[in-house]
Formats: sequence, structure tokens, C-alpha cells
Amino acid sequence: MNDGFELDHHGDLEVGGGLVDLAVNVRAGTPPAWLIEEITSSLTDLAAYPRQDAAVAAVAARHGVSPDRVLLTAGAAEAFVLVARAFRPRHAVVVHPQFTEPETALRSAGHVVDRVVLRPEDGFALDPRAVPADADLVVVGNPTNPTSVLHRADVLRELARPDRILVVDEAFMDAVPGEPESLAGASVPGLVVIRSLTKTWGLAGLRIGYVLAAPGLVEQLAAVQPHWPVSTPALAAAIACSNGHALAEAARAAADLDRQRAYLVDALGVELYGEPRGPFVLVRVDGADVLRNALRERGYALRRGDTFPGLGPDWLRIAVRPEVVTDAFVKVWRDLRG
Repeated sequence: MNDGFELDHHGDLEVGGGLVDLAVNVRAGTPPAWLIEEITSSLTDLAAYPRQDAAVAAVAARHGVSPDRVLLTAGAAEAFVLVARAFRPRHAVVVHPQFTEPETALRSAGHVVDRVVLRPEDGFALDPRAVPADADLVVVGNPTNPTSVLHRADVLRELARPDRILVVDEAFMDAVPGEPESLAGASVPGLVVIRSLTKTWGLAGLRIGYVLAAPGLVEQLAAVQPHWPVSTPALAAAIACSNGHALAEAARAAADLDRQRAYLVDALGVELYGEPRGPFVLVRVDGADVLRNALRERGYALRRGDTFPGLGPDWLRIAVRPEVVTDAFVKVWRDLRG
């Protein structure tokens, strides 16, 4: 579908060259030392093929589900590919603006994809009635990248149908204190929840995520997955990030992000569309592309918004960072905006 949106563009393409990274939504200062130690200690086992049992059990226990409801993946991106390969929807729908990888995976697998585009004037709120009744595969992010809007769990439940696969991308859910709107582990017909350990723990280079779904759906997804898809170090990370110590640290990090995001929003002094709950904010400013390039020249990388269906050239996504970073960034931001 050539409609002007660069669906393959991601925030990592914005960074480099010594720029302060406000484009990628990975928590600053990660991975922590204790996690690096756990991953490093697994390297002595690289001669053996990876065994997933312990990691599956750890993730299952973390979400209070049985192990047959868990499928480990090489990051959330692989999960989207498995969804596209395992299911044969007649009418696939992706709710936008959102992470573009699910639509890319569906189209690459030969599926025709329709879009339901949420409006900034509505705060990017989701109305289940906007999704066509005959859609048999629906993808939605929660909280959504790039809008940072957190949809209510009861609203998402309204999308469920006995003959529909409902894919909820919760890659950023652990950045929300208490995860109040999470559907992870919920008994909802056709539900496939996709989670990632990338954002909170700084593991983008390790590629580790997982799917939570009913056993039958997990079996369908596993049937199109290659053998040994998750490496031994990634399995070690899955175990380490699922224990009580890690969950407590993640909860503290989510609270820190709440505070840092409020600080950033107040300092930016721009109108927002919807209440941001993720580790990033989406803003609309006149001449955003010119501003983004000027910020690059002053040492700051932001994520352009015009590659997301439903957005245009006046949108920017800004990652939440500690207050000291925000102070330096906002000074340049204000200087450039006059």
C-alpha cells in the first residue's frame, strides 16, 4: 500500500552521531547491572540448544496463567509476524495511529488491511463502534505508540467476538503504574496479548517478548514459529525480569516515568491530544519538520510523526527522560520556537 506513509521507518533511524536520544522509547540507564549479570552468566551454556521451560514457567507465574498460555518470541516484532502467518483473516483491521509493524507484517503475509484512524480531536479515544463488525482480526496498541493514550480494558473487551482475533499490543504496559488496563491473562474470546521486555529493561538488542493467549491460539502461533526462536541469553532475561525483585523495580520505574512525563509536558507548554500514559508524548506544532531538523543540529533526536497513518508533518513524538535531560532539551526547544 503506497499511500505516503513510511511504515518501515522506526525511531532508531533518528539517532546516532552523538545526539541525545529522545526518539527511541527505551528507558534511560538500562539494562541494569543485575540484569546484565544474569544475561552474562548464561553465556556458558551457549553450546546447548535453548530450553524454554523455565522461562515459560517464569512468565506464566508473573501473569498468573498456565504455561500453555505463553509463547516466547524474539521480540514483539516476531509475534506480529507469527500472527500474520498463523491466521487467515478475511477482513484485517489495524487501529491507527499506532506502531506500524503489525500492519507491515500483515501486508507482507499477503493480507489486505483496513485502517480505523482515531482522531486527535477526540483525544485519540477508541470507539469500538468504529471497528467494522465483520472484521475478524483487529490490532490495537495499549498504551498506543505514538499517541501514548491508554484505552480502558472494558472498551477493548467490547471489540472481542467469538469469531474474531483481537490482538492487543501491550509493549508499553509495564510503564503504566499498576497496569490497570492490561488484558494480560484475561479470559477474552480470541484475545492475543503481545508483551515486550525491550522498553523497561533496555533489551532491544537481545530480542525478547512473549504472547499471552488461549492454549489453542498459542498452538496455532507456535506452529508457524521456527525451532529455537529465543536465544539462551534472552531466556535468562525473561526469567530475571519476571521475578519479584524485577517487578518491584519496574513498578518504581513506572512511577518515575509518570513524574518525568508530567515534568516534560509542563515544560513543553504545548497542547496535547489525549492523556499521555506511556513513556513518550505526542505533540503537534507548526513547522515540526523544520523544528526537528533544527533540534538535530543542536544535538537532540526526536521521532517524526508523519510516518504513522493518521498523523502528518506537524507531529513529533518525544521520549520521556530524567528531569535533568528534559531541562537541557526544553531550553533549546524554547530557544528555537522563539
